[in-house]
Amino acid sequence: MQNIDNPSENFKSALRVNPGVEQPPVVNPHLGAKGGRKKKLQLTPDEYFAGITSGNRTVLSMAITMVESSLPQHQEIARQIIEKCLPYSGKSYRVGITGVPGVGKSTFIEALGMEVTRRGNKLAVLAVDPSSERSKGSILGDKTRMEKLTNNPNAFIRPTPSAGSLGGVARKTRETIILVEAAGFNTVFVETVGVGQSEVAVHSMVDFFLLLMLAGAGDELQGIKRGIMEMADLLVINKADSNNREKALQAQAEYAGALQLFPPKPSGWVPRAVTTSALFNQGIEEVWNIVEDYARLTQQNNYFFTNRVQQSKFWIYETINDTLKNRFYNNPEVQKLLSEMEQNVLQNKISPFEAAARLLQVYETK
Repeated sequence: MQNIDNPSENFKSALRVNPGVEQPPVVNPHLGAKGGRKKKLQLTPDEYFAGITSGNRTVLSMAITMVESSLPQHQEIARQIIEKCLPYSGKSYRVGITGVPGVGKSTFIEALGMEVTRRGNKLAVLAVDPSSERSKGSILGDKTRMEKLTNNPNAFIRPTPSAGSLGGVARKTRETIILVEAAGFNTVFVETVGVGQSEVAVHSMVDFFLLLMLAGAGDELQGIKRGIMEMADLLVINKADSNNREKALQAQAEYAGALQLFPPKPSGWVPRAVTTSALFNQGIEEVWNIVEDYARLTQQNNYFFTNRVQQSKFWIYETINDTLKNRFYNNPEVQKLLSEMEQNVLQNKISPFEAAARLLQVYETK
């Protein structure tokens, strides 16, 4: 019998459509009715502070992003966060680590970091990555290079783009140190981009300065500036393994001799030169023992506290200089005139000094 109301039932087909799988309910609360994401809620400074001091790493990372941001509204929030965290900071031991390209900084930091956490410490690594002057982008690859340390529950790694600041040191690194200290990290490593002016800035924010060197890369004592060697509290010749071990020992002797020629340090510490193989975890324990020896000495002779006071004074003036520089370049009248002044200098119509004077005059009168 044919179905007049539904003729399609009168024909048999070899095709059969099975019922589909029942769709699960929406599990992402951020998805709206139209499938778009809801706007991310902005935390208040009090909420950031509560999250940081309770050890919430997600909130800590968000707060550091606020500190790094150049947006005025973010800078104001960051300022309030820092003010709240400041009484909870200052209780960590800060170690600056730098070295020539190819010395194996990431491998060394991971090995030393694992040793630090093995001894019951909580470690924050602030690894400053170089930013491209053209694209302003950076690789931020330290987390991929430090896989073991990244997965260590007592370690926190924060790669930060240098954003073209002096010598590659991120402008906000000191503020970030305050935040990670308030989050309970009692040891902080600050890794710099490489040997250069950045070491001066790093030296002014750490308690111990470690310089990594590489043997067998030419004339050892010509390969690095004397000023940086004078700042170093410990010289480490890395990659002292396999066929390179003899060269490393020779370099160690040369550096040890060179360190004796430098004036005595105000800390009363006598710098040393040692060899390590971070890849094979050789000499790493000795390095951290030396860091702890230095910490004990400087706390006993009060240099540790005196140095911290001097560093705070230094950063008052650095912050003033940085703020004035940003205000100058963000001034609308300066921005209008800057291109014209550049062209006049390039065409030899005025000197660079006259151009700078006119720009400053415009800034001061507006």
